[in-house]
Amino acid sequence: MLPPLRARELSVEECCDKGVEWANKNRMCASLPPISESRECSMSQEQCCRSQLEKQSCSDGVEFANVREECDSHAAENSTCEAQHFKTCCYCCLLGKAAQVQGQSCDPNPKMGHQCGIVFRSCCGKGPEGIDLSISDDAPKNQQVEISKEELDQEDPYLHDGCRGGGPCSQQCRDTGSSYVCSCFVGYQLQPDGITCEDINECITGTHSCGLGQTCVNTLGSFRCQRDTSCGTGYELTDDSRCKDIDECETGTHNCPPDFICQNTPGSFRCRPKLQCMSGFIQDALGNCIDINECLSTNTPCPAGQICINTDGSFTCQRISPSCGRGYHLNEDGTRCVDVDECSSPNQPCGEGHVCINAPGNYRCECKAGYTFDVISRTCIDINECRRYPGRLCAHKCENTPGSYYCTCTMGFKLSADGRSCEDLNECESNPCSQECANVYGSYQCYCRRGFQLSDIDGISCEDIDECALPTGGHICSFRCINIPGSFQCTCPSSGYRLAPNARNCQDIDECVAESHNCSFNETCFNIQGSFRCLSLECPENYRKSGDTRCERLPCNENKECQSLPLRITYYHLSFPTNIQVPTDIFRMGPSNAVPGDKIRLSIISGNHEGFFTTKKVNNHSGLVVMQRQITEPRDLHLTIQMQLSRHGTVNTFIAKLSIFVSAQL
Repeated sequence: MLPPLRARELSVEECCDKGVEWANKNRMCASLPPISESRECSMSQEQCCRSQLEKQSCSDGVEFANVREECDSHAAENSTCEAQHFKTCCYCCLLGKAAQVQGQSCDPNPKMGHQCGIVFRSCCGKGPEGIDLSISDDAPKNQQVEISKEELDQEDPYLHDGCRGGGPCSQQCRDTGSSYVCSCFVGYQLQPDGITCEDINECITGTHSCGLGQTCVNTLGSFRCQRDTSCGTGYELTDDSRCKDIDECETGTHNCPPDFICQNTPGSFRCRPKLQCMSGFIQDALGNCIDINECLSTNTPCPAGQICINTDGSFTCQRISPSCGRGYHLNEDGTRCVDVDECSSPNQPCGEGHVCINAPGNYRCECKAGYTFDVISRTCIDINECRRYPGRLCAHKCENTPGSYYCTCTMGFKLSADGRSCEDLNECESNPCSQECANVYGSYQCYCRRGFQLSDIDGISCEDIDECALPTGGHICSFRCINIPGSFQCTCPSSGYRLAPNARNCQDIDECVAESHNCSFNETCFNIQGSFRCLSLECPENYRKSGDTRCERLPCNENKECQSLPLRITYYHLSFPTNIQVPTDIFRMGPSNAVPGDKIRLSIISGNHEGFFTTKKVNNHSGLVVMQRQITEPRDLHLTIQMQLSRHGTVNTFIAKLSIFVSAQL
């Protein structure tokens, strides 16, 4: 069987021609049908279609201007691109005709744009009202007037102008008398052909004037500068790419309450209260009056020897009474300060078990071992040896105690005899794992034998791996997978298959070769996947057997009914699994020896009532039977294929009996 033919890839030019053809026929590009899966072809087809629509719209606009002498009455949807091109070309043509009537130059202003300039120059050079100035040949001879060349030159001074109607130049043309010179608008440069103009990319050539923080964007005939970053909150971008402050008070975008006045600031605004507070108070953000604590100011408001007391809206000053420093108190008459004996207090200022020694205005402590004197709390506090000497006292963990410490080990270790070091603990000696155990430094690891996996719950138990339930379980065995503890087994259907040597795949048993079939002596055994069929060949009436699979028609002896019968009936047998990919060519039919001028006609005349198959002509002497629908269930199908061969004016019929055995796919 021959592989299906592939469609020829279309070139970009062919795709463009298809787009132009669609635009000419439908006057639209919205429902442009795809003609190729190529992305470049689709882009070329759509671009050429739109370009042709623009040309058509422009030509319609020029024609409308020449006929109607105005453009506004044209009924079109102004929002469409085609309508915009129509009006642009219509207006530019009217401007060109007006310049011609007023005797002005036909060279357009470069600011009109390239396309408008071409239309302007074309309509300007057509003559007043677009009327032909030549004399009609149909006028009577006595009414014809001969006009000399000098009179024609006076009538039309631009008759011999080489730049008339724009000349051959794409933008600007200047007649030199004997020739012409082409030039370009600002922002364009003349190409080597001396006629065509091309846009200058100022962003690439570096001739732009964009400053720091701006990006150059090229446009036709010019460029523009675009700001790289936004202006931020409270500013807006102007047309010249500058940041301008937004006056929220003027635009009304502030959120000041009614009792406040909006005051604009660069990039923001402030809300100032309308009401003012009295002396000694200050206003908060909500306009409330808050008392000022003058006593907290940097410059003390009261003189030396007096204390400041804050009042609502003001303050007062009071004289300071004599006071004693720390470690002293006033005597009984309150005239002088005497030492306080802190050690005589029953509270034991140094702490229980420590020695307190009094000193003038102070005291000191002699602390026990494992303690130190704290100058802030002025008492003996425990020394945290674990924190003071980290990593130096214990190998693993250090636990502080009042006046001392002790060492501990992390899990998987035990404390050595020196009370500081830690040594590894062999946990496997206590058999913690269900199958295998490996001691590691400071821990242990359970592992399982082949076909088992460690439990995710306790990390100790071993669970059987169900290989058949794994994501790849469907690919372990070709037919059926049976899980067993620690492994799996593959099985095959009970009949027609046997397990392959790799113990995973199923091999078809060829009952015909193994002679395990039950076909009779007159039948032929035909093997299929998982089974077999007993076939017998019996030729119909008026036919004789000419081979194992062929019946030839007997001589007809001028019997017309016999002559209409097929010359030959051939029997074919095919076998394939279910769900094969469609469409698939399954059978080729044609004459054994082709002769120039042969023509065949192939058709399915029986057995295709469910529409699984169809025919396809390959050439004049060959055809195919194609499966066009998937067969999803095992079944036997019998097709009758008729081939009519037309050769030298005679039509002969041939029949192919096709037996198709579809078996289940493992």
